Amino acid sequence: MTKTTLATTATRHAAMNTWRVVDAAGRPLGRMAAEIATILMGKHRSDYTPHMLVGEGVIVVNASAVKLTGNKAETREYTYYTGFPGGLRHVKLADYVAKAPEELVRLAVRRMLPKNRLARKMISRLKVYRAGSHPHVAQKPSAVAK
Repeated sequence: MTKTTLATTATRHAAMNTWRVVDAAGRPLGRMAAEIATILMGKHRSDYTPHMLVGEGVIVVNASAVKLTGNKAETREYTYYTGFPGGLRHVKLADYVAKAPEELVRLAVRRMLPKNRLARKMISRLKVYRAGSHPHVAQKPSAVAK
């Protein structure tokens, strides 16, 4: 008979206190976002439990140096609505990289997470920084291999 391993409260608390650092310099945006989403969900752990928050926190540095492949920078558009009449806005991907690369990485990761209440807690454990430094040294984060 096969045994299913489920996360306990103790392993959940241990995972919540673990942080990883991802260096975004020169990495393709989508592949990096998929890897970050896996870590936030906890799918890389042997005791992954879908209904519990067992993922680790992720700190992304050098978000402004993220790599875009092909001609996505000129052709891809992000659309949002301001809430006012006639407030539909379109932003090119190249403009996002120039003005708000932190928001671009956060959006890419958020769209790869499940669409539920637990995902809102997961995305709150994602910290993205434009430069190569971060203020989370006290959490003793470990680096993610490229």
